This record gives sequence, C-alpha cells and structure tokens, in this order.
Amino acid sequence: MLPVSRAGVRQEGRGREEAKTCPQWWQILRGGVGRAWQPFQHRPIATGGRRIYRDYLKAPNFLQASIALQKFCKKRKKKKDYLKRRMTETTDKEKRPPLNGRRALPSNNSNDEENEVPEMEAFGLIPRGFNPKDYLRVVDIYMFKDPHEINKQQHHTDKYYNPKLIVRRGQPFQIQIDFNRPYRPETDQFWLEYLIGRYPQQNKGTYIPILVRNVLKPGEWGAKITHRENNSIRLSIMSSATCIIGKFRLYVAVWTPFGILRTQRNSATDTYILFNPWCQQDAVYLDDEREREEYVLNDVGIVFHGNINDIKLRSWSYGQFEENILDACLFLMDKAELELSGRGNPIKICRVASAVINSRDDNGVIAGSWDNTYAYGVPPSAWTGSVDILLEYYSSKQPVRYGQCWVFAGVFNTFLRCLGIPARLITNYSSAHDNNANLQLDFFLDDEGKVDTKLTKDSVWNYHCWNEAWMTRPDLPVGFGGWQVVDGTPQETSDGMYRCGPASVQAIKHGHVCFQFDAPFVYAEVNSDIVYLRREKNGTQVIENIDTTHVGQLIVTKEVGRDEMKEITEEYKFQEGSEEERLALETAVMYGVKKQTIQDTSYQPQTDVDMEFQVQKAVLGSDFKVTITFRNKSHNNYTVTTYLSGNIVFYTGVTKNEFKKHSFSAKLEPYSTGNFDVVIKSSEYLSDLLDQASFHFFVTARINETGKILAIQKATVLEIPALRIKTQGAMVAGKEMAVTVEFTNPLKQTLENVTLRLEGPGVLRTMKKEFRQIPANSTLIWEVKCIPNRPGLRKLIASLNCNALRHVYGELNVQIQKP
Repeated sequence: MLPVSRAGVRQEGRGREEAKTCPQWWQILRGGVGRAWQPFQHRPIATGGRRIYRDYLKAPNFLQASIALQKFCKKRKKKKDYLKRRMTETTDKEKRPPLNGRRALPSNNSNDEENEVPEMEAFGLIPRGFNPKDYLRVVDIYMFKDPHEINKQQHHTDKYYNPKLIVRRGQPFQIQIDFNRPYRPETDQFWLEYLIGRYPQQNKGTYIPILVRNVLKPGEWGAKITHRENNSIRLSIMSSATCIIGKFRLYVAVWTPFGILRTQRNSATDTYILFNPWCQQDAVYLDDEREREEYVLNDVGIVFHGNINDIKLRSWSYGQFEENILDACLFLMDKAELELSGRGNPIKICRVASAVINSRDDNGVIAGSWDNTYAYGVPPSAWTGSVDILLEYYSSKQPVRYGQCWVFAGVFNTFLRCLGIPARLITNYSSAHDNNANLQLDFFLDDEGKVDTKLTKDSVWNYHCWNEAWMTRPDLPVGFGGWQVVDGTPQETSDGMYRCGPASVQAIKHGHVCFQFDAPFVYAEVNSDIVYLRREKNGTQVIENIDTTHVGQLIVTKEVGRDEMKEITEEYKFQEGSEEERLALETAVMYGVKKQTIQDTSYQPQTDVDMEFQVQKAVLGSDFKVTITFRNKSHNNYTVTTYLSGNIVFYTGVTKNEFKKHSFSAKLEPYSTGNFDVVIKSSEYLSDLLDQASFHFFVTARINETGKILAIQKATVLEIPALRIKTQGAMVAGKEMAVTVEFTNPLKQTLENVTLRLEGPGVLRTMKKEFRQIPANSTLIWEVKCIPNRPGLRKLIASLNCNALRHVYGELNVQIQKP
C-alpha cells in the first residue's frame, strides 16, 4: 500500500509539488475544490465527535476516511434531531397554561388574550377522498355594523366611534351569512360560536354555542333565520340578559360526517356586548327614557364645586363614545384582573373599578395629588374631560398625573356610561372625612379659642364628588336597589384596597349600614356632627359647641335634560331634627356605627346669644370683608372677646397656612344686634393662594360673663375670571369652522407658562396650546380650525392653567347642522 499524506491523497506517481496542488479527498467527496467543505472548522466537537475526528485523521486510505466522515454526519444529524425535539417540547410547554394544584385552568381574566380555534375538528381518521369544499361552506359574514344600519340604531350604539358591531345584551341583533351554495335545512347543520378570553368554557359563559331555532326566547341565547335568498340567510340573534360584558369573537361552525368545519379567525366579525338599560331583564334596567338619555347617552356633564355659600359649576366631557375609549374601559377590567365570568355583574364591575380608577395600590388610572405641587404632570384643574386621561393610560399602562375628586368621578362616570351602566356625578357640600368613624368631627380649641391644628385630625371638605350607578341589588333585601354610591377617590381602604362602594343610597338614608359595601363611611360623610372641644390643663376635654347641621347640608347632581342643579339631599338623609332622622341614626348605631354619646352635664350651650358671620363675595385680586353678627336675646349685658382666623385651605378643608389673625372685644346690649366688619386685603392672601382660591374662616367668641364659647366656621371661594369662547363660519358637520378662545389677565402680575386646552365631543378632539407670558391686564386670543363630525347640540369646553392662576374655565353650546 502506498503512503497517504495527512490530506489523505495517495502520492503514487506524483511529485511533492504536484501533491500540494492536488484536491484533498474530503473535497472530492463534496464535489470538488470549488465547494470545499470543512466539517470541523468553527464548531465545538463533542466527545464522540473528537473520537471520529481522530479516526478521520488517521485514516490510511480513501475508503476508511469516507467511513469516518459518514459516522460524523450521522452523529451530527442525531444531535440536530435531538435539539429539534427539545425545542418543540419547550414550545409546547410554553403554549400550555401554567397549572397549579388548585385549578385545571388558569384564571381567565383578560379580554384581549385569545385561544387558537381549529378550522377543522375531525371526529377521527379522515378518509383520503374527503374534500371540505364539497360541503356547506361560509363565504362571508355581514354584521350590519355601520352607524346608520339596523343594529347600532336599535341598540343605541350608533354614537360609538368604533368600526365593529356593538350591541346591548338581552336584545336581538341581525347578521347575514353568505354560503357557497343555497342552505338546505333538512341536510345542512350549522351553529354560531361566541368566545371570549383565552380559556373559553361553556359553564363559565365564555364559550357560547348558539343553535338555530324556530323561536327566540327573551333574555336567552338563541338564533332564528328571518330571511333566505339564494346563497344567503339572515339571522336574528338574541343574547342573554345576564351575559358577560366585553368583546366576543365569532365563528360559524358547519357539521360534516367527518368533522366540524369552522370559519377562520376574522377580527371584522368581533362583537362588543354591553349592558342594556332598555331591557327589563337586565340588572341595570332604567324605565325612564329621559333618564336613559341623560345617564347613559349624554357625553357631557356638569361638575358642581365651590362651597355651600357660593356654588360654582363647570362642564366635563365624558366622551364615552370617542375612538378607543370602549377598548380602554374594557382594559381597566383586565387591569383589575376581574374574572371574565364575573363581568356580567354590575356590582362586581363597580367594586373593582372603584379601586382601579385610582393608583394608590394597583397602579390604576389616576395618581392623586392634594399638595398643590404637580411636577411632571397635569394639574387636576387643567383637565377638561376623561378622554385624554383614559387614552393616555390605555397607551402607557402607567398612572396619569394628576387628579382630585372631580377628576376621579368624571373618569369613573365615563367608564360606567361607556359600558352601559346608568351613572351620574354627585357633589356633597361640606363633606365629612371622619378619620375614626364615630360620626363626629373633633375640632380642638386652645385657651384663646383658636383651633389647635396639631390636635385636630378630622376635616370638612368644601365639597366632595362621587358617583351613583343604577342597578338591582339581589345580594340585599328588597328595596335597596336603584342608585348605588361608588367612589374612586382614594380616601380610606376597604377590604385592603382604596375603594368605596357600591353602597345603597336607600340603605344610607334609613341607617341600614350593615349592608355591603362601605355604607358606614358614606353615612358618616353626610351625617357627622362638628364638635368643638377645649382641652383643660389636667387633660380633660370640655365640649364648647356642637354643630349638627354643617355636614352634608346640600347634595346635588345635574338636572335631567338641562344644565341646571338638582338637589337630592333628601335621597340621602331625612330632614334635620325630624323623627325619621332620629330613627335612622338609632338604626345606624344599632348596626355598628360608632356614635360618641355626649352627656348633658358636659355640654351646656349659651342659648341667649347667637353668632353668625358672612363673607363678602369678591373677585380674585380684590379686597373684601367679613361681617360678624351678634344677637343678644336676653335682658343681660354681655361682653364678648372675639377671635377670627383666616386660613388658606385646600378644598379638602386641610389648612395650608393662616394668613389672617384678628381679635376684638364687643359689648352686647340687651335685646340688641351688633355687626362688626373685618377687612381682608388682597396683599394678605395672594402670595399663598391655592388652586381653587379657597378660604376657611373660624370665628370663636368667649362671653366673659359666663365663660361660654361660641364657635362657627365657614368656607368661601373667590370669583375667578372665565374664558370666552366664540365661533366663526358655518357650523355644519363635515365642514371647517373656526373657534376662538379669549382671556384677559385680571391680576397685577404677569402670568407665565400658561396652558390652554380646548375640547368638544363630536366637534374637535382635545387641543392644547402653551403661552410663555400673559402681561397684566392684557388679552390673549387663540384661534383653532376644526371640522365637526356629529350634528346636534354640542358643547365646547376650555380651561386655562398656570402656577399663579388655576380653575379658569369657559364653555359654549353650539348647534351643529346636518350637511
């Protein structure tokens, strides 16, 4: 045998130089020098591979070298197959839901997630000659989903800016199915399948097969053929009056002898199902058409603010029909991880939504701020509506900064109305925040009669906004359905989370605070007493005065069909001092509300002298006066030492600082009345003024002859100038129009870093403009062009915001004509 070189080339009959240029044998195996293959280069070689590599190097001839190469290739192929199997197994494991010992399937709490539905579900082995095209096959599905078509018109969903079908549960809707041939009911069999979520189950209501019947039963799933023509049929589909609220996927399934044929996944046939206040079987049924128009379909509302003596109002754009708002509201339930099977229950939805609206413990929609600092965010007073807030949260998945009670309530109202739950925004003036839930707000006075801010922990909000949602309460005794209080503002925890409600308004009025949820807290907000206490040097507390009428004096909402105020105080409480009110209080105490009893010996009020005071209405930046009135109803001469404390406060009643201190003595003649004025200068308050220009005045007076103390408190808000909105051009849907916003700076200083916002549902999306400066007494003019897209009576809402001036609003009603 001739010697073989390392390259495996036989040297017989060839010189050394010729051997250098000769192709190597492993190159010959791969087809020549031009396709040289180096199997071991740039690859890590396993233990078995190294052994084969050594055999290859030591191969004495061409045949044995090729055998070694074949072994290597087989070894590598086995390894590749092994890795491929491992990857397949890993992928399958990833697809499978994570299991635990408690349930066979994970929780199904996302509307967005989907499962894969097979287009062909075989019953067994499929014969070779089977062709699906030989059987009835769906060619197209028409959903009648345009705003002017029958479904959205009959279901009152034509205002939603959404291209998909939106219907309300418990009410029939129409679809049309086109087949590849005429439908023959005696031989053909098909049904509809509605699915929601990733793990649909029929017993959970997340997988709904619908068979074709001759008759539809009210409030139950079913389908009926209403029209047949050529290859098409029209179906009337009835949804259950208790079905899940959300976005369903639609499939049409056709039976064949060898399996079930389904339509492909088609997002164009997705169907949104909402609550139905027009359906008597629905838990949110409301029988008054005017109230349905107001509490479900009205996309602009009013927020009442200010204080009991100076009620102010501003418009708020709910925008529940705007583009992507419906998807954003459904996402909130995903964020709250509410099981899909529970999303047909308005009680559960309201409960979880009141937590996810705020961000305190679950990274919810709005981050609250009450300290007058709004870095890296939008001040609460600058928002004009809910749309920007919800869309920003839906996009970023991070809390939107910042909000206060009316912002939480406005966004909550949008959420409820968007899903079809009747809702309204409520304002409670002089709302109690009772930290120890004893129906008593304790204000401690020092020896001079001043309020001791270190000891006083309770507070009275100038006003507080919450929501009411309309629904039945099958979990409570008969009579406690109807309006339910829900509150997204984070005040106190409930079951470990910052949320409140739903609490029955009827239960609150009658003192049945044992009924869930959070009725005791709401009861205290509208029924607490203010008790003025003085702490003696020995530590005992002496009650100086009790005010039983200050808290919950006025509870209001928007009037149905009008931009007016409707008082609903009597829906929450009986008339002060009536027998019914006493009985309701005794019932609340019996059911667990703590009520601190006051012994007659510890509190003997001064009955023959009355004290009252009034605050003059004034425009921001001007001087005003406080008038204190004493009325002596006895034949005695009295001398009173009076102390007035003026405080700049947050609207929550929490004091920022005391800007005015004034004391004086007065003589009261028998059966006389005396008025005393205290002047408040603008220079005393302008530098420290907060958002809503809110003041809180405490007046205490000691009657020197008896030692008794009279005490009273009152909040006031200065008048803030408004924005002026004008329109130019024809106001016709689809045609361009101009909107002008004007503002005159009323202050004696230059306003800096001013932001203007303008919004109008159906007219224009929110627009924002920033101005560096507005000099004193100068006028700003901002003009924008827009094309309205919805005819009818619409509203334009504008706001101005800067560090020196907030809560500046303007609004204008405009009638948009049809083209």
